[in-house]
Amino acid sequence: MADVAIARCAAYADVEEALLQALEPMGGLEWVRPGLKVALKANLIAVAAPERAVVTHPLLLAALSRLLIARGAEVRVGDSPGGLYTAAFVNHIYAAAGMEAVEAAGAALNRDFSQREAVFPEGKTLRTFQYTAWLDWADVIVNVCKLKTHGMMGMTCAAKNLFGVVPGTLKPEYHFRHSDPRDFAEMILDLDDYVRPALHICDAVVGMEGNGPSSGTPRAIGAVLAARNPHALDLACAHIIGIRPEDVPTLAAAQGRGYIPARAEDLEVAGELFTVPGFQLVARRSSLDFAKPFPGPLGTLAGKAVRRAMRARPEVAARECVGCEKCARVCPAHAIAMRGGLPRIDRRACIGCFCCQEFCPKGAMKVRRTVVARILGG
Repeated sequence: MADVAIARCAAYADVEEALLQALEPMGGLEWVRPGLKVALKANLIAVAAPERAVVTHPLLLAALSRLLIARGAEVRVGDSPGGLYTAAFVNHIYAAAGMEAVEAAGAALNRDFSQREAVFPEGKTLRTFQYTAWLDWADVIVNVCKLKTHGMMGMTCAAKNLFGVVPGTLKPEYHFRHSDPRDFAEMILDLDDYVRPALHICDAVVGMEGNGPSSGTPRAIGAVLAARNPHALDLACAHIIGIRPEDVPTLAAAQGRGYIPARAEDLEVAGELFTVPGFQLVARRSSLDFAKPFPGPLGTLAGKAVRRAMRARPEVAARECVGCEKCARVCPAHAIAMRGGLPRIDRRACIGCFCCQEFCPKGAMKVRRTVVARILGG
C-alpha cells in the first residue's frame, strides 16, 4: 500500500472520479460494510462560500458521501468551527458553505453540539482535553481536510484539521496554553494520535495561498490526495506548495516522533508528486530556527532572543479594517484593544498564535515579517 495517493483533478465536476483514483491505492472502500457509521470531519472553519477555498468543498464531501452510502454506510458530516459551537452558528456555516449538497447526497449534517472530556495519558503535551461528542457516534472517522496556508503553522492540512475536534469556544484557551508553535504542534499530534481517523483525504483541487487559512487567495492546485497517515499526506502537500517541512511545525514534530521520513521524495507515492510554481506562502515563521546557536545557558537565551526578533507577527491593514472588534474578542492573551475604531496590539502580551489573523472576517489582519527577518532573509 502506498503512503500517499495523488489523483489529478482540475475541477470539482470530476471529483468523484478523482476520489476513486486516490482511494484505490489505499485499498479502496472494501472496508465499508452495511450499517457502518462514518463521520466525515470536514474543515468548516468559518462562514464562507465554497469558492473562497476556506472550507472543504461541498461537492467533494457529497461525492465521498455517495460512495460510502452506496456501500451501505451511514454518513454524517461536521466540524467545530472557530466561534460558538451552537446550532445557530454552525447551521449558518453549513448554509454559507453549500452543505445542502451533502444532504442531497444522502448524508446528514451533524446536529449534536455536546462535548465531552477525553483522558489521554499517552499524550506528550495533551493528556486531558474537551472534544466534540458527535464523533463518538461514528464507527469510523474520515478526516477530509483542505490545503491552505496558515499564519501560525505555515500550512494547514490533515494534521491541523484535527484541531477541529476541540469545541470552537475553547480553541483560544488551547492557543494560550500552547503558545509556542512547537508546543502547539505537539498538541496537534496528540489530538491526531487520540482521534486516529482511519483515512485522510485532502481537497487540493483549489487550495488557498497567501493570508490563509481564512483570508487568503484561492489557488488552483488540481489534486485530491489520500493517506492513512496524516503526516505523510501533509509532507506530500508541503512539497506540492513548495514549503519546507522544517517551516511546518507539525511536520517537524512528526519527524521528531519518527512518524514520517525527512523528505516527500522518501514517501511511497501513487501518482505524481508535483509542485505548484510560485505558490504564495504566508510570511515564514522562524520559531524553529536558531533554537540554540551555541551550547550552554547563554546559548539558550541567545536562541530565545533571535527567535523573538525573527518571528512573524500579526499587523492590521488599517484601510481594510471595519472595526468589528472580532480580533479583540478572540485573542486568547487579551493583547488587542480597540482604539479609534482600530485594533492595537500589545506586543509584550501577544503570544503569536495568529487567532486574530485566522478569524478576521475581512482579512485585515496580516502576517508580517519583522525588519530583522527581512534584513537577514530569514
